Amino acid sequence: MSINSTKPTIAFWVISVLALLWNLIGVMAYLTRAFITDEMIATLPEPQQAEFAVVYPAWVTAAFALAVFCGALGTIALLIRKKWATNLFLISAIAAFVQHVYIFLNVEVNSFIMPVLVLLICVFLFWYTKKCADDGILN
Repeated sequence: MSINSTKPTIAFWVISVLALLWNLIGVMAYLTRAFITDEMIATLPEPQQAEFAVVYPAWVTAAFALAVFCGALGTIALLIRKKWATNLFLISAIAAFVQHVYIFLNVEVNSFIMPVLVLLICVFLFWYTKKCADDGILN
């Protein structure tokens, strides 16, 4: 730890832990999408079955993976107070943006609430981590 580091506030820890939970949910969503079987899909309600029927190009799937895994790693870096968390959140935000642009342009979306929320949280986490780095909370 640097001698010039600033002690994090309670808000920092609350935001960091909530961000970790959020990003772990994203990782689980990716792993579910990657490893779900046809038999498992058949047991879901029809609206959810339709979501799994959409076949995405490999680059969209890669953007999804990059977004969630960089987000999760960025959160871990934030919790251990490392400046490189900012770079991980930037990559995560760009990847999520790329993924969602494709979805908005090519997939019938029933609600824009969750996709927009994902993008807003990505941008917030990048901004917040950059602010923490600038404030000396991260080394």
